[in-house]
Parts: sequence; structure tokens; C-alpha cells
Amino acid sequence: MEPGGLRESPAGSGESDAGDWREVTPGVDEEGKPAGTEMTAAETVPKEAREEGEKQRNVVEHLNSPHEEELDPRIQQELEQLNEASAEINRLELLLDDARSSYRKILTESARKLNAQSSQLGSCIEKARPYYEARRLAKEAQQETQKAALSYERAVSMHTAAREMVYVAEQGLLADGTNTLDPTWQEMLNHATAKVNEAEEERVRSEREHMRVTHACQEAEARVQMLQKSLKRLIVKSKPYFELKAQFNHILEVKHTQMHDVNSFSQPLTPLTGCFCVCRSTKPKCCSWNSKSPK
Repeated sequence: MEPGGLRESPAGSGESDAGDWREVTPGVDEEGKPAGTEMTAAETVPKEAREEGEKQRNVVEHLNSPHEEELDPRIQQELEQLNEASAEINRLELLLDDARSSYRKILTESARKLNAQSSQLGSCIEKARPYYEARRLAKEAQQETQKAALSYERAVSMHTAAREMVYVAEQGLLADGTNTLDPTWQEMLNHATAKVNEAEEERVRSEREHMRVTHACQEAEARVQMLQKSLKRLIVKSKPYFELKAQFNHILEVKHTQMHDVNSFSQPLTPLTGCFCVCRSTKPKCCSWNSKSPK
């Protein structure tokens, strides 16, 4: 035994002489455990926790990998189309907001100016109002008359065409030269005859409607002429008010039509906004699917 392998117990420790000297084996601690066998902090963590941490790190590396950012061309095209649709929706919403704001502004301005005109002109406005109301009704009656005239013309054309079909079918039957009727020509004649009857009914109905609205239009125009004669002075005095009102009504109708057009066009596109958000949120899944798809 080497001298360096022994160590002396302190004096007065109370230990026996036999225990004053102990042999220290290199590489072994005082308790008899091999040196360097202390457990590290990583070894004290349970195995399941270490495996879960490894999985999470792998997922993060998987999503952050440059290769996973490459989308399938079809998916990329769909995302671009959704992006364009979303931009178009935003543009239309801005247009709609501007149109509504402009409509409210014009409505407020028209009410203010018309009230000022009414205060300035006085009672002549209400006294002359029946004339302008009669003019409005006469204009509507004239438009209805024009529609009825077009409907009647179409009915007459359909009736004429149906009669020509009957004539052609009859000529086909006569040209056969046999005592038996050809089923094809007979079916065509029956069909043409039914069309003639339907066209005749439509022609009669549209003719009656045209006569009715024409009579109503004539009555409306006669009332306008009568009121124009009886309220001539009041009509002239109140003319600035009703002309201003007609101008504002026209502007408001144009703005209302613009709002309706923008709103009717943007409504079908609105659901694409949600679809766009869903597709953007599922982009990592799309990338993962693309990486696993066969080449």
C-alpha cells in the first residue's frame, strides 16, 4: 500500500487506532460509490416529458422549415384568388360607405333648402301641390301605356307566327297525297293550333290592358290641363320650390341606385371573406399536405 493512500484521523476524535487509518481507493468516494456517478438535471426529468419536448421541437422545426413554405400550385392559385376577392370586397365596402354618406348629406341638404324655400314662398306651395301631383301621375300613366303597347306588339307578333306554323303544317298534310295522315305533320298541326289559341288569348288580354292604361293616361293628362288653368298663378309662384325638389329627387334616386348596385354586387362576395380567413389559417396544413403528396 502506498503512503499516499492512507490518511490520518484527527487527534482526539475518539476513534480507535484501528480506525485511525483508512485506505482510499482512487475513483471511489467515501461512501463506496464510483466517482462521477452523480445524476444530471436532464436525467432527473421523466422519460415521457423528454419525449414530449422532442416532439414539440420537431413540430416547430417542421413548420419553420423552408421546404414546408412551398405550396401546391393549385392551393397557391386559390389563395391568390381569395386575396383578390378580399381586396375587391374592401373596395366595394368603401364605395358603399361613401355612397351612403353622400346620400345622407344630400338628403339633409335638400331638407334644409326646401324648408327655406317653403318658409319664403308660403302657402302657395300647398295650394299648387295638386297640379304637380297630377303631373307625376300622368307621367307614370304614360310609362304604363308605353309598356302595354310593347306587350301588345309582342302578342300580335306571336299570334302571326303561330298562324304561319298552322299554314305550314296544313300544306304538309295536303302535299302528302295519301289518304292516311302523316303522324309527324298531324302532331305539328296540333302543336301549331295550340300555339295559335294561346297567342290569341294573349293578344286579346294585352289589347284590353293597352286600352285601359291608354284611357287612364288620357284622364291623367286631362286633369293636368284642368289644374294648370285653374292654378296658373300659384303654379308660377311655387315653381322654384318644386323645381328644386325635382332636382334633389333625381340626385337621390341616382345615389340610391348606386348604393343598390354596389350592395347587390358585394353581397355574393362577402362569404369569401370567411373562406379566405379559413384558408390562410390552414396554410401550415396545406404545406404539410404538399410535402407528403407524391411527386
